[in-house]
Amino acid sequence: MSGGEPLLRITISGAPGSGTSTLVGKIQESTGWTSLNGGEVFRAEASRRGLSVGEFSELCKQDLDVDRSLDSLLKEAMNNIDGPEIIESRLAGWWANELGIDCLRVWIDTSDEERARRVQNREGGSFEDRLAKSSARQSADKERYRVLYDIDLDEMTPYNLVVNADSLIADEVFAIVDSAIKGV
Repeated sequence: MSGGEPLLRITISGAPGSGTSTLVGKIQESTGWTSLNGGEVFRAEASRRGLSVGEFSELCKQDLDVDRSLDSLLKEAMNNIDGPEIIESRLAGWWANELGIDCLRVWIDTSDEERARRVQNREGGSFEDRLAKSSARQSADKERYRVLYDIDLDEMTPYNLVVNADSLIADEVFAIVDSAIKGV
């Protein structure tokens, strides 16, 4: 892009276990674009503070300003003319929409059950345990984003592409998003 506009071309969002990181990897492979992963920013901040991811997550629940500061970092990256072309985070589509950035905003939609299956396949454990954790995390996150920003995670209007990925493999999800990228 020119004229000092951000480089951001696409945001990828979805609940943990929905396949967003896999999708970003496939987009990078196909396009050569750079990316920023909100989860990596979260993990780096936890490490910087000498906390485990679980401990840092608990801190975020108790001190909402920590979440706000991490989200500010993502917004800054979105507006940076030297920033990444892809940003992956749960609220990236909301932020791009709010900031008026003209880019493809993708939400990968998956059920609690499908996310639990995917995490179980990746990390092991029982399906029931993974489902309980997935459902609890999604519920807690919905409440946190409602309190923090008055955002309803079930509201899809900020997204210009919603992919129901429950019955799709990663390559099929990528094909849908790749077609949208080429059409933009």
